[in-house]
Formats: sequence, C-alpha cells, structure tokens
Amino acid sequence: MHFDKSVFSAQEATFIGHCSVSPLFSKAADVAVEMLRAQEKWGGAPVVEAYMKHLDELKVYASALLRTQPENIASVRNTSDALSVVANGYPFEPGDEVISFVQEYPANFHPWRLQELTRGVRLKLLSNLPARDDIPADVIGTWSMAELESLITARTRVIALSHVQFTSGYAANLHALGQLCKERGIDLVIDAAQSLGIQPVFPEEMNIAALASAGWKWLLGPMGTGIFYTAPAFREKLRPIQVGAETMVQEFDFMNLEWNPIPTARRFEFSTSPIYLVAALATCLREVHARYGAEALFQEALRLQDLFLEKLDNPAFKPLLFEPEHRSGILSIYCENLEGIKASLAEKNIVCAPRSGMLRVAPHFYNTDEDMERLAEVLNEFRARP
Repeated sequence: MHFDKSVFSAQEATFIGHCSVSPLFSKAADVAVEMLRAQEKWGGAPVVEAYMKHLDELKVYASALLRTQPENIASVRNTSDALSVVANGYPFEPGDEVISFVQEYPANFHPWRLQELTRGVRLKLLSNLPARDDIPADVIGTWSMAELESLITARTRVIALSHVQFTSGYAANLHALGQLCKERGIDLVIDAAQSLGIQPVFPEEMNIAALASAGWKWLLGPMGTGIFYTAPAFREKLRPIQVGAETMVQEFDFMNLEWNPIPTARRFEFSTSPIYLVAALATCLREVHARYGAEALFQEALRLQDLFLEKLDNPAFKPLLFEPEHRSGILSIYCENLEGIKASLAEKNIVCAPRSGMLRVAPHFYNTDEDMERLAEVLNEFRARP
C-alpha cells in the first residue's frame, strides 16, 4: 500500500514516539480551530447545530475501526474516565475477584484498586516476567498466560489488562484472552490506548466486554478525547455512576424529567461533549484510519521498526523482541544512560518516548525510512560519548 508520508510535514522535529502524546493531524487542528472561531463570532448557535453531527461521525468511524456498531461507541475524555465508569458501575459482591498485572498502567489499575478498598473486591496481580535475561528483573516485560489461568477461581468476575504494555511494548493475544474469558464466564476489560490506531483490535471477534483508548496517541487526535466501547449485554450490567440530560432517551427535552436511560453507549456521554475536540478526532479517523485500515498501518509500523533494528549496531542498546503475536507499535529498548540518550536525540531534533529505563521507538505510518536510519545512526554514535 502507498502511504502519504507528507501529511505531517509541518512538524519541526522527527517524531518517533507515538506511544506518548502524538503530533496532532493538521486537518484535525483546522477543524477544531474553525469551530472555536465560529463560537467566537456567533456564540453557540453554529456549534450546537453541528453537535450531534460530529458525535455521530466519530462513532461511525470508530465503530468501523473496531468492527462493531456505532451504538456501542461513546465519546469520552480519556481512558481513565471510561474504565472508572466500568469499575465503579460493575455489579460486584464482596469477595469477587479482578485479575490484572502488577505493572499495569494506572488507568486500568486504580479503578480496580478502588473496588478493593471500598467494595470488598479482591485484586489479584500477575507477576512481571523480564523480557531479557541481561536486563534488571524489575524492568517491565511480560506476563504469563499460565499464571493467569492459575489465578482464576469461581469468584473471578473481570480480567483487566492493557492490550499493549506501555513500557515494554508487549502485546497480549486478545483472541486467546477472549476465548479464555468466554469459556470461564469472565468479563474482559481492555485498555487499548497503546494499540487502537496502529494495530487491529476487534472487540466482538475477541470477546471483549469493554475497551477504552485515549485519542491522542496512535489515533493522532487532540488531548482530552477518547473512545469507549461496550458490548450491549455488558453495558446492561453497569449501574450508572454519572447521569445528566444526555443519559436519557428524551435528551434535549429538558422539561421531561422521566428516568429513561438510553440503551446505547450514548448513555455514557451524560453531559456536553467537547465537540471541537470530538470533531478533530473524527477527522483523524476519517482521513487516516478509514483510509488505510488497521492491518496496513500495523504492517508499516513493523516494517519501520525492522528497518531500524537492521541499522542499530550498539551493544549498549538491548531491544525487547517478542514473538510475532506479541509485537506492537512500540519497540522498547533497554539502556542504562537514558538521560544522555535523550540529550543526544534532542541535539538531532529527534523525539522518542523514554519511560522507566526504556527508550520506546514508536513510528507511525508517515515516518520515513530516512527517519529510522537517522535514529539508528544517532544511537550507534552514542558509544563514543564519555
């Protein structure tokens, strides 16, 4: 497939850290600014008129990306909002269990810890397994499917994990996880912030009950946006924890105070959405992700990673290399002098994403072969520094 690699040409740096806050797609920025200027000139009328149009567009393109229906998608501010809705609304009984990972990202950890502290839920954590024998044992690597199965009991209600671990780049096999949960009657809740927009994630095919993602990483959208998927049967399990006009079927008929929650995921958009940002994210989904598709974007990211690895020749850098089924858009590299490496990259105007002793190399479709070669060249030269 031919990728238009000129769409981010306005960047002032070579950005290869899309697991962090990505550059905003320029057409998305234009849409948001246009709507803000319209409100500046005319008040809310033009914005209100476009309100549902942009929300509906977001759901159409997000649902296509996830291979589901628009009614299963809600617009949220971030991953934490969505997963807090799930954890706080889940019908737990004291003694019920949730399984997660000892180094899980906070958005999919603290909401479950809160249930342990306030509702008598037991949070059971998978151990960390180092990705390489020659790096410190406490560096985040992988977790074991065998250990996961050993932790399941008759009281296990939820397995809550990231699709891709944010430091190591280890990707869970969602098909295997979903099948296990289906066989055991467990709800699978996935943080897809590090995968949605760069690799295939299909919740209905993978038996995922709920999935959430931020919009400003691989989706290339603005901060303050996110995508929230819920399966219909799972959605009915959740008690509402935030309600407002837009929770109800009558929505904008503000004099009708009947309790009549919307059956779709729209119920989670309980109040006014940040429509400027929603319109921007919808633009990213339409112009980039619908154009290329998740599979093609993922293969291009892996190709760029492999090209970089071919050029990397410095024993100070230890890549975390996983089996094909566990690869992701993040190629993490262990290195001891991370601050020095950051300084070297800054001198060359290259942006990666350091985290917890790891240099995370995370190219997107528009990065070029030359970008990856330049990055390898800078890292190869680093051994000459004192």
